Amino acid sequence: MEKKVHLIFSIVMSLFMISIMSLVVTYLNLGGWTDQIIEKWLSSFVIAWIVGFPLLYIFGPIFKKAIMKSLSK
Repeated sequence: MEKKVHLIFSIVMSLFMISIMSLVVTYLNLGGWTDQIIEKWLSSFVIAWIVGFPLLYIFGPIFKKAIMKSLSK
């Protein structure tokens, strides 16, 4: 069950964070709201999610364990 929760959490969190971050960065790079923003944003989102999801899935438990260990001291 824990692995299923971690997988779903990683999917939802990465979709949420990467969609917002890639939209903000695309908006800033284009200099505001343009006709190209949706196309450019979706393109950058896909690339960022391909990188971001596996990183969150792999390193999330490592960071969680390290933080729990450091806070329990």
